[in-house]
Amino acid sequence: MVSVRHWSVRHAGALERFYQVFERTLVALDPLWRRIGYERLEKPVAALEKVVKGFLFDCQMCGQCALSSTGMSCSMNCPKNLRNGPCGGVRSNGTCEVKPEMPCVWVEAFEGSQRMREGRQAILMVQIPLDRRLQGRSSWLKVARDKAALAGEPR
Repeated sequence: MVSVRHWSVRHAGALERFYQVFERTLVALDPLWRRIGYERLEKPVAALEKVVKGFLFDCQMCGQCALSSTGMSCSMNCPKNLRNGPCGGVRSNGTCEVKPEMPCVWVEAFEGSQRMREGRQAILMVQIPLDRRLQGRSSWLKVARDKAALAGEPR
C-alpha cells in the first residue's frame, strides 16, 4: 500500500488532470444525483471511494479530502493528523519524528504539489479544521453537491 501511495505522489500531475475531469463529471451529474438522492447514494459511493482512494492514497476517509491541495499525499496519514503542514519535528532526512521509518507526509505533499499545475499554489492554502462528523462519508459527493450549488447561485 505504501508503494502505491508513493507512486501517487510521483504522478501527482497526471492524477490532478484526471481528477479535474472526474470532478467536472460529478458536478455535471448533479441533477441525476439529486433525483436519486444524495443520502441514498452515500453508502455505495463512500464504499467505492474508500476502495479507490484507499488503494491509491492510503486514504483515511475524513470526508473533507484535500488531496488536490496536498500533492496527492493524504495529510491524514500524518501520525499527528496535521492538515496544514509539518509539525516541526521532521528529521533532516525527511522522515517523521513519530515514525522514523516513514517519510513525512508533508515532505511528500510538497514534492507532489510541485508536479501539479494548481497544486503549487494550493499547498500554500490553510485548510479548514476537520469536521469529524464527516468521517467515513464521501468527499466526492460533497464536492459535487457543493460545487453544483455554487454554480446554481445567481451572480
